[in-house]
Amino acid sequence: MKKIEAVIRSNKLDQVEKALSNLGISGITVSQVLGWGRQKGNITEVYRGTEVSVRLLPKVKLEIIVNDSESESVQETIRENALTGKFGDGVIWVTAVEDFRRIRTGENFLD
Repeated sequence: MKKIEAVIRSNKLDQVEKALSNLGISGITVSQVLGWGRQKGNITEVYRGTEVSVRLLPKVKLEIIVNDSESESVQETIRENALTGKFGDGVIWVTAVEDFRRIRTGENFLD
């Protein structure tokens, strides 16, 4: 199994979530995060008539556990639906899952 993590623009969450649901993904964890990448978070916005420099940008982080065979299609679905073509679209990374159990029953999903 694989754990796919992605940090994307907050305004793309609904679109990505719907696309993953249509793909048959049955579970996802979403967290609100702050960060910066290539754009360095150096953005000036106007808040209540005053220019404010924003260093850490609000994003959302997705975490999804999938079978190895689903990994590529899930990554591509996230990418296609999170894409704007501008700096700050986000990143995706994948790690191997050594163990995966349901807390309530102890069921091991890797067996």
